Amino acid sequence: MPEWAVELAGALLPSLFVFGVAALLVVLAVWIVRRARRSPRARAAAGAVRDRAGVSLVRLDDAVDELELEVGLAGALYGGGAPASLRRARMSAQHVRDESFAEFAALGEPGVMPADIRKGAQRIERRTAEAIAAIDRARAEHADWMRANVSAAQHVTAARAHLDQLRATMGDPRALLADLAARFDRDEWAAAADAAAAAEAAVLESERLLAAAEAGADDPASSILEDIAAAERTLRTADDEARVLEEVHRLVTQAAQALPGEFDAARSAVRAAIATRSRLEPDAADRLGAEIRAVDAALDDLETNAARRPTDTVDRIARLRDRLDMALGDASTAQQRLRGARTALPGTLAAARNVLLEAEASVAHTHAGADARSRLVAAQSELALSRQSVDPVEALDAARRAMRHAEDAKALAAYDSASGSASSLS
Repeated sequence: MPEWAVELAGALLPSLFVFGVAALLVVLAVWIVRRARRSPRARAAAGAVRDRAGVSLVRLDDAVDELELEVGLAGALYGGGAPASLRRARMSAQHVRDESFAEFAALGEPGVMPADIRKGAQRIERRTAEAIAAIDRARAEHADWMRANVSAAQHVTAARAHLDQLRATMGDPRALLADLAARFDRDEWAAAADAAAAAEAAVLESERLLAAAEAGADDPASSILEDIAAAERTLRTADDEARVLEEVHRLVTQAAQALPGEFDAARSAVRAAIATRSRLEPDAADRLGAEIRAVDAALDDLETNAARRPTDTVDRIARLRDRLDMALGDASTAQQRLRGARTALPGTLAAARNVLLEAEASVAHTHAGADARSRLVAAQSELALSRQSVDPVEALDAARRAMRHAEDAKALAAYDSASGSASSLS
């Protein structure tokens, strides 16, 4: 090697060593930072921030429910003369709530980086706090308007009219329960019985509160607004429970009427799967054949008590159709998938609506946390998408997603109730 090359190498080697070590340290530092950001500690810290955002989101959801009550009073009961800011605040808060629930659910998905969870949760906290502040301002303005424009007697008269209207529309819950009890197993209408009892109790409590308000209406020193507000809340509870009763009755009776068609459609799907099996390779045909036999046997078992348990039967048939579709996989042609989706969709939609009704009751009665509520919102959204879709395959997929989300919401609400975490979010 020439002498000049040796001298050049001797001069460059120290610099190259220094730069190499520096580059290695930079790479090591970046690796340490990234690892720290993905560490269990970082994920736990981000989860704590997300939990705080969930608390804020639950408060906003409750505030929107309260605002719905006041908007109803301002519009229906007081002639719509109340400040428009109340309605604007409701629309804005609903928009923030729905978007925040979707973002909150996305932050809980696997693979989301802790830094992204933290940023998203902080954004949810900020937006929900702003929406709650806007609701508080609108409610204060509405309260000022009511004090200036509505007398105590008018408050009582409006609430009494609401109670009378509810009694007229609710009718006799016992008649619906008697019809269900005569035809179906109790498991089919237990939710209806609970709803009827809750509705009747709420009506009686509203009557008591309104009587107390009427007694103090002529006393200038008496403040009856609290009794009126409490009466309206219980009336809304009665209204909600009466709707649940009617919905359960409708779902059960419609399921009973649909049973023959659901069994026929399921048997046709089994026959189509048998035809598809004949075209498969031996191993695939054997696997599909085992699933076909299991589904066929399950259908035979269901027919035994189907008439007494219609919604449960329709639900199980929908799940068997889902299982059969999973077993078929890509073996079905596009035409077969389309035809199968058309026949499976009505029963799956009915099953999804029934599970969603149960999830809504679970979330409402346990005052569930943000995770359960976000799953419920997702289920409602998927069910709406299923009903709007003109493609039977897409509609069926959306209905099945709605069922899964609703089941998750029920499970999370039950967990909140058992662990007591829901109470900490209120």
